[in-house]
Amino acid sequence: MTLRDWAPISGAHSWIAFLARRSVRFLVSMFLLVTASFAMVHALPGDPVRDALGVKAAPDVIAATRHRLGLDQSLWRQYLHYLHGLVTGDFGESLISSTPVRNIMAQLVPSTLALGSVAFLVAIVVSIPLGVVVGIAARDGRRRGVHLTFAGATGLLLSVPDYVLSVGLVFVFAVTFRVFPVAGQSGPSSYVLPVIALATGPIAYLARIVRAETQRVLAEDYMRTARSKRLPRRLLYVRHAVPNILTATLTVSGLILASLLAGTVLVEAVFAWPGVGHELVQSVLATDFPVVQATALFFGSAVLLINLAVDIIIALVDPRSTIRES
Repeated sequence: MTLRDWAPISGAHSWIAFLARRSVRFLVSMFLLVTASFAMVHALPGDPVRDALGVKAAPDVIAATRHRLGLDQSLWRQYLHYLHGLVTGDFGESLISSTPVRNIMAQLVPSTLALGSVAFLVAIVVSIPLGVVVGIAARDGRRRGVHLTFAGATGLLLSVPDYVLSVGLVFVFAVTFRVFPVAGQSGPSSYVLPVIALATGPIAYLARIVRAETQRVLAEDYMRTARSKRLPRRLLYVRHAVPNILTATLTVSGLILASLLAGTVLVEAVFAWPGVGHELVQSVLATDFPVVQATALFFGSAVLLINLAVDIIIALVDPRSTIRES
């Protein structure tokens, strides 16, 4: 066989090795996440069963609840029981309502995914065109006023925490002017304020990255050559510049999606959004540790899955450098 004949086989082996390494990393990270969620809850001071049932609960009721949940067993047996439950899809029961945690999560996850997806879509649709336009307008030191205004505005937006922005949006648009609902999920208008609160920071951050990448791409030799051929601007930017800009922002977009999902915890708490983040806050306050474990696992596993997907997408876009370096 010639070297050309061996090339596809070598490429297939590289992909298999790449996917195997990424899968092992993902599984190890998931194991550490599961262990950390178990240890975190059991390291909390006090008795979660007594705290959840109340100080007036009878001792026999507390003992029966602890036995039903397996909390009267050794910590090692509890851990093995917890792992078995995760494998079989049994996340336990809520200490407050005695409802299976699996049913609670099934009701909450769609709302959180819907809110996070809309916020991410808004962030992408706004930030990428904004970054490209500013990068083109302010390239090679031109229009310094545009650059300073953009840098100042995005810096200001990045400095405002999601929680503070959420409270401000509620006070102005829901309480003062009564344009949008104060809280809850009651139709398309209820998405507006939570989406703005979640997407504002990612828009500012990603727009900065896209602006910097735009200026870098426009300074490349092939772009100078394309401009020297006097190609139409639409063809110059859309065909030659934008694909390279988008390729470089894939990693950042994945990280933004992961941080955006994590940011739903505080935003959902402010807007009483019926999602996983709001339930996490309520469960921590009520010391409902089976629900706390499930919600923490949801956010942690979502971040790990997003990172894995980003790695694979980047490898598909630029297989030679990514697979070789991993």
